[in-house]
Amino acid sequence: MSQYQLTPAELIESGQRKITWAANHMPIMNEIIKEYGEQKPLSDLTIVTSVHLEAKTAYLVKTLATLGATVYATGCNPLSTQDDVAMALNEVPFVTVYAKHNCKEDEYWGFLGKALRHQPHIIIDDGGDLVKLLQHYESYGKRMLGGCEETTTGIHRLKALAKQGQLKFPMINVNDADCKHNYDNHYGTGQSALDGILRTTNLIIAGKTAVVAGYGDCGSGIAKRLRGLGAKVIVTEIDPIKALKANMDGYSVMKMDQAAKIGDIFVTATGCTDVITKKHFRMMKNGAILANSGHFNVEVNVEQLHEFEPQPRQARDNIEAFHVNGKTLYLLAEGRLVNLAAADGHAAEIMDMSFSIQLLSVIHIAKYFYELTPKTLIPVPKYIDQKVAELALRSQGIEIDRLTKRQREYLENGF
Repeated sequence: MSQYQLTPAELIESGQRKITWAANHMPIMNEIIKEYGEQKPLSDLTIVTSVHLEAKTAYLVKTLATLGATVYATGCNPLSTQDDVAMALNEVPFVTVYAKHNCKEDEYWGFLGKALRHQPHIIIDDGGDLVKLLQHYESYGKRMLGGCEETTTGIHRLKALAKQGQLKFPMINVNDADCKHNYDNHYGTGQSALDGILRTTNLIIAGKTAVVAGYGDCGSGIAKRLRGLGAKVIVTEIDPIKALKANMDGYSVMKMDQAAKIGDIFVTATGCTDVITKKHFRMMKNGAILANSGHFNVEVNVEQLHEFEPQPRQARDNIEAFHVNGKTLYLLAEGRLVNLAAADGHAAEIMDMSFSIQLLSVIHIAKYFYELTPKTLIPVPKYIDQKVAELALRSQGIEIDRLTKRQREYLENGF
């Protein structure tokens, strides 16, 4: 037995320390708690969350309970749940956790089902799996007022459902809020994806050729960080506008068929499937490293990689070694999102903004659910975005100018 194995009490203490550290670096959330704490705007509501269960999300869940809700928390990825954090969160009054690290696929869906059986009023989803289950088990959604979706992949799913007329309740599109995608996706993913790769490999980035698939908010942030660490960066894209921007930002732009032959490190950030496939594996150099920063483990086709080597060697924690045509390719974190499966996710200050938007959106649903357009995907109300930005500036000691009456009249009237 490992000398480092912790007792349940020690795990709970470890999780509590992580949550406290995050809470101490999330000033926006703390201001919102001060504002709404006595009002308890979420009283008598049941909320189910499917999020990456680590310290920052644990603090969001804890805050929902502080503001009056009964919360059932699950993970949204089998590898991103941190057991010590989950165990500590389960000790919080009015919070129940259904999750564990590295659970099997059927266990994962079972946890989501257990949470939804409590018939939530509001859900917080990350990737769309709660919504997917609610499409099939209508009795779980009898009390649904609405919900929030956190990530790009989940928004893709919700847009498809809304287009087909199959979205059964209003969902707020948190991902596209300015204070989310401009900071969480770009700065958060840029830093945390590299954090996962560096922690896992313990290899240098400088001098290597890095290939970033996708140049949206996430991919552009990853490319920027890779270049900052000294990599020669190649971008692959399917959108001509984004490809043009990547080129004008100074990156090499080419097809994955070309990039596969010369890349040392590959990072996918597209939200799509089959970005790197069998034909690309065959082209790659010996020692190439494969990492995914998208929500689901479909961007690097892991099934095709297993066709070359059904039982890969464990080269290092969170690294599998596959033999492909006499070469060795290294897959990080089973092809799941490297930010959380191999690290701690985005920085606390970044998630402070995203989760403050989540929290205020949940409060908005609780207050104004009768005004929300049913069965639609709706944007985050502008006042929430503005409030979070102002609180973020204030927490950093920054003041900005305000329009004078004359300036406001000029902008409104044009003269």
